[in-house]
Amino acid sequence: MGPNRRTTGSAKNKRFAWKQFKRSTKPYAFPIIFSVLLAVGSAMLALFIPKILGDMTNIAVNSYPNIDWAQISGKAFLVIGLFVGAAVLSYIQAYILAIVSANYTKDLRNEVIQKIQRMPISYFDKHKYGDTLSRMTNDIDVLTTSMSQEIADVSLSLTTLIGVMVMMILISWQLALVSFVVVPISVLVVGRITSFAQKYFREQQATLGVLNGKIEEDYAGHIVIKSNSYEVEATRSFDETNEKLAKAATKAQIFSSLSFPVTHIFTNLGYIAICVLGGMFVVEGRLPIGNIQAFIQYVSRFNRPITEIASTTATIQALLAASERIFEFLSEEEETPDPKPALTLSKVKGEVEFHNVCFEYLPDTPIIKDFSVKVKPGTNVAIVGPTGAGKTTIINLLMRFYDVTSGYITVDGVPINEMKRADVRAMFGMVLQDTWLFSGTVEENLKYGKKDATLDEIKKAAKASNVEHIIEALPHGYKSEISEDSDNISAGEKQLLTIARAMVANPPMMILDEATSNVDTRTEQLIQDSLEKLTNGRTSFVIAHRLSTIRNSDLILVMRDGKIVESGNHEELLKLNGFYAELYNSQFADN
Repeated sequence: MGPNRRTTGSAKNKRFAWKQFKRSTKPYAFPIIFSVLLAVGSAMLALFIPKILGDMTNIAVNSYPNIDWAQISGKAFLVIGLFVGAAVLSYIQAYILAIVSANYTKDLRNEVIQKIQRMPISYFDKHKYGDTLSRMTNDIDVLTTSMSQEIADVSLSLTTLIGVMVMMILISWQLALVSFVVVPISVLVVGRITSFAQKYFREQQATLGVLNGKIEEDYAGHIVIKSNSYEVEATRSFDETNEKLAKAATKAQIFSSLSFPVTHIFTNLGYIAICVLGGMFVVEGRLPIGNIQAFIQYVSRFNRPITEIASTTATIQALLAASERIFEFLSEEEETPDPKPALTLSKVKGEVEFHNVCFEYLPDTPIIKDFSVKVKPGTNVAIVGPTGAGKTTIINLLMRFYDVTSGYITVDGVPINEMKRADVRAMFGMVLQDTWLFSGTVEENLKYGKKDATLDEIKKAAKASNVEHIIEALPHGYKSEISEDSDNISAGEKQLLTIARAMVANPPMMILDEATSNVDTRTEQLIQDSLEKLTNGRTSFVIAHRLSTIRNSDLILVMRDGKIVESGNHEELLKLNGFYAELYNSQFADN
C-alpha cells in the first residue's frame, strides 16, 4: 500500500507541476514556439548534408578516373551553405531562449516574492525561511536553466531523430529496420532507470532547502552557539543533513548517469550490425558505396539524438523536482482577501475594543478565551502575564496577522476584519524586541515607514528619541551605512533608531513589545524616555516582562491562560494583592 500511495502522489505532483509550468510560460509561448521552429529548421538543413556527401562519393566512384570535379564542387558549396544556415538558425534560437530564460527567471522570482507578501503569518511560523529562500534561488535557477537547455536540445533531437529515420528508410528499409530494433529496448531500459532517479532528485531538492535553513540558523545564531559551547552538536546536526544531501545527490546522479552508457551500448550494437550488413549489400551491388557512407552517417546521427535525449533525463528529473517545489509553494493557501468594499476611517481617534474575542492556532486548542476590553483614545495599555499567557497573540490579532476565531475587534467602532489589512496595520507603529534594521543609510532606515519624510522631520524624530547624538557621531551622520546585521551599532542604539523610525512614521497608535529588554540601565532610561514621548497622546499597547517599565500605564491587563484575570492601574492592582501583585513582588523581592 505504501509504495503505491507514493507513486500515485508522485505522479499527481508531476502532473500538477507540469500544468503550472505551462501556465507560467504562457506569456512566452510565441518566442518559445519560434525558437522551436528555428531549431527544427536548423536540424532540417543539417539533415541533407550526409545524403549530399554520399552523392559526392557516388559521383567520384562512377566518374573515375575522369572525376567530375565541377559537379562535386557544386555540391560541396551546397554543403557549406547548409552548414552555415544551420549554424545561423541555431544561434538565433539560442539567443531568443537566453532572453526568454532571463525574463522568465525574473518573472518567476517576482511571482514568488509577491506570493510571500500574500502569505499568512501562520505559514512562516511553521516553515523555515531558509527552505523558502532555497525555492526562490536554487530551485528557480534549476528550473529556468534546465528549461532553456531542454527546449533547444529536445526539439533539435526530436527533429533530427524523425528526419534521420525518414532518410534511412529512403536509402534502405532493411538497414533502417535493423537500426530501429534497438530503440524500443533502449527506451524501456532508460525509462526504468529514470523512474528510480526521480525520487532521489526530489529528495535532493527538499534536503537542500533544509540545509539552507540550517546554514541560515547557524550563521544568524553563531554567538548563541559559541556562548553555549554548542559547536560540536551544531556541526553534527549540519553534517547529518549534509550527508543526507550528499547521498541523495549521489544516488540521483548514479541512476541518471546510467542512461547514457545503457543507450550507448544498444546503439553501438545496432551500429555494428549495420556495418556488416551494409558491406554485404555493397559487395552484392544492391546499394552504391556512397549510399552506405550516407547511411552510416545517418546511423551516427540517429544514435546521437537518442543518446542526447537519454542524457537529458537527468536534467529533466531535476527540472521536475525543482518545479514541484516552486509551484507547491506558489499554490499555498494565502490570506483571505480583503473585503470589498472595505470600510475606512478618515481620521483615527484610537478607540479600540475587543469583544468576546476567542482564538486558536490549532482546532480545539484555544489560546485566547473570551477576551473583552474597551480602550479609550490616548490610553496607554500594558499587557502583562507569564510566558504563554497570550500577550503576543493579542497583538497579532490586533494587527490582523491572524484573524479571530470568534468575537470581533473594532477601532473607532469599525470592525477591523471589515477593513483592508494594510489600512489596519498603517494605524499602528511597532517597536519590537527584535530591532530589525536594514542594509542602507541611517536616513533610509528612519524613512522606512514614511518614504516622503524630509530630513528636518527625521532630525526632529532623532532628537526626540535621544539618538541624535549617536547619529551625528557616526562617520557620515545620517548618510552613514548600517551593515546588514547592524553590527556597527549597539543593541541599545538599534532600539533608539527603531523608536525614531516610528516617530518619523507618526502613526495614530503604537505597539511596544519588550522594547526595553536586553539593554543596560542607562540605555533603558533613554529608551523609556523616548517611548514616553512616542506614546504621549496615542493609544498604545505595551507588552513587558519588566513591570517597572509599565507602572505609569493608564490600564494594565493581567493575562493568564488566554484570559484577563485582573485589570486596573498599578496602584489598584497592588491593592488587590492578587496575581499582578505576585508577579510584581517576585521581581522586586530584593528591593
